[in-house]
Amino acid sequence: MTCKWTLVLLLGLSISTLAEKPWWQTASFYQIYPRSFKDSDGDGVGDLRGVTENMDYLKEIGITGTWLSPFLKSPMADFGYDISDFYDVDPLFGTMDDFEDMMSRAKELDLRIILDFVPNHSSDECEWFIKSAARDPEYEDFYVWHPGFEYNGVRYPPNNWVSVFRGSAWEWHEGRQEYYFHQYHKKQPDLNYRNPAVKEAMQDVLLFWLDKGVDGFRIDAIHHAFEVAPDANGNYPDEPRNWWNNDPEDYGYTDHVYTADQPETHQLVYEWRSLLEEYQAQNGGDERILMTEAWSDIDTVMKYYGDGTKDGSQIPFNFQMISNLWWDSDAYHYSEMINSWLDRLPEGKAANWVIGNHDKNRVGSRFGSDRMDMFNMLLLTLPGCSITYNGEEIGMTDVWISWKDTVDPQACNSFEDGYEYRSRDPARTPFQWSNEHNAGFSDSSSTWLPVGDNYQTVNVETERDEPLSHLNIYKQLQELRNEDTFKNGEGEVLPLNRYVLGVHRYLHGDYTYVTLLNIFDSIENFDLSNHFDNMPSSFEYVVINDKSIRAIGDVVSSKSITLMPKESVVLKSTTRQ
Repeated sequence: MTCKWTLVLLLGLSISTLAEKPWWQTASFYQIYPRSFKDSDGDGVGDLRGVTENMDYLKEIGITGTWLSPFLKSPMADFGYDISDFYDVDPLFGTMDDFEDMMSRAKELDLRIILDFVPNHSSDECEWFIKSAARDPEYEDFYVWHPGFEYNGVRYPPNNWVSVFRGSAWEWHEGRQEYYFHQYHKKQPDLNYRNPAVKEAMQDVLLFWLDKGVDGFRIDAIHHAFEVAPDANGNYPDEPRNWWNNDPEDYGYTDHVYTADQPETHQLVYEWRSLLEEYQAQNGGDERILMTEAWSDIDTVMKYYGDGTKDGSQIPFNFQMISNLWWDSDAYHYSEMINSWLDRLPEGKAANWVIGNHDKNRVGSRFGSDRMDMFNMLLLTLPGCSITYNGEEIGMTDVWISWKDTVDPQACNSFEDGYEYRSRDPARTPFQWSNEHNAGFSDSSSTWLPVGDNYQTVNVETERDEPLSHLNIYKQLQELRNEDTFKNGEGEVLPLNRYVLGVHRYLHGDYTYVTLLNIFDSIENFDLSNHFDNMPSSFEYVVINDKSIRAIGDVVSSKSITLMPKESVVLKSTTRQ
């Protein structure tokens, strides 16, 4: 066995008994994009009642908790990520009563609700921004303002900072006669976290929703919360150029050393974690959690766990498999991506795994729909918690959206050429519930984005009746996660060769499991004992996919395992070890 490709997960005392383990540590989370999950009122847009009415489905597929993309009041310039009121529900999604009904139903079903918290910016229609633009003394410095520079009668932005959504990150405000900073859309001005009043205001937002019963928060775009402090003259430096990009309007034009991953950002997360711990101490109940979204290098992301003296996010999103795996990545590459996280995992912390979300192309489109089961087997048999984007459990794929029908500001804020690469719409289309009108998503004559052409075969109702459907394989995997070996065991992840990845999970006195993923199109045969130590002599198949020539319950010698092209399986030892 080559140590380079092996990691024994010494989970140790932190998971030695199930009773000591926090509820979230091996949880299965499910991201709901509310606009596209279920429309209850026939307007073509999903809503909170649609979520409430389908919570039984979340229990059916073994979900512990769900985080919902924003449903707070918003002009919808960025579909809810531009919040105008952090304390109320947007009428498009329902009312506060609808939210409270959703919370009540979740409690009945023992489902956790995670709120999408958007702290980096507000809408320009937020009262805070309107007062800031009017130089209200209480709000004047709530946002990042600068007069810019004037030369020969022409006014210029403060520097070369570029928006994620293209173009200058500075927008002129006629009323205030200054520029304001926006990392995203011009209708999303950045809050100024160097102002203590902003920190206090956002803490109040967290406390409000904690009082409403939420179980935690997914913190959006945390890596952008701070920008470099201004110099003594109130000015900000230019960011250095990237040699590989010659388009000054493109986000990649500069290296974002002053507008992302500033050192104060981690401390902000530690403060919010402390707030949640204080709330729990005063109010009781289970641990409330933070999930943090940061598209940063792995070592920077690791700091969100904490600094050794202060705890941070329980779940800093692990985007390694989104950012660093490609269609042609082999088993060595998969192993490297997985173990790069596990090798760096701070002592006492738990891993998490993310393979898709509302900002990225769907897994089936990135890697091929014939690998969808493979990725779900990987996601759900690795140690730690999993995060599934709605639709990945049934194998939904991207839907082509014409330029005329594109609504995503990340694409619309640019030009038609290349819009398909920039648009996030294809991964946000309506959830496919059935083969009925609009895939069972809505009774409306039209939906906010078109439904996928494959909805008649790729949908919940149809897949419930197919033993080897994506949905049923996903449900089988979720049942396995309840086994002691997966909850409390140790393991290792390594390639058996270039084509096959293995995940070995074991627990003394219990069953051993091996997940085997044949990534490519060759037939592979191997002796497991040549790769893993202390292999049982025989295994039975407990999860298979539609490439398998074996059936569930078949017994096989560990010395001769054969995988068909793109076959993925989970094996269970025939005896306790």
